[in-house]
Amino acid sequence: MSLNRATIIGYLGQDPQLRYTPQGTPVCTLSVATDESYTNKQTGERKEAVEWHRVVVWGKQGSICAEKLAKGRQLCGRETEHALIRQRRRETLCD
Repeated sequence: MSLNRATIIGYLGQDPQLRYTPQGTPVCTLSVATDESYTNKQTGERKEAVEWHRVVVWGKQGSICAEKLAKGRQLCGRETEHALIRQRRRETLCD
């Protein structure tokens, strides 16, 4: 497992999903889209690509995100990313 820090700036693709652990800890899941555009050097064609990020916010911040954020809202946040190689997925944990 590796640990990196980065900043994600993008838009929410759906309303936040709030759930609770058996111990009562709030967990908010966000779906954030980032995009980039570039020109293919071989063909000169302009390309656009969208990447989706699954962002998980724990605790009181998770409750606040679920209350204040909605689909289409722009989001900028610092995050800690854990690459879960065994499960072959990437989940971003915000602090």
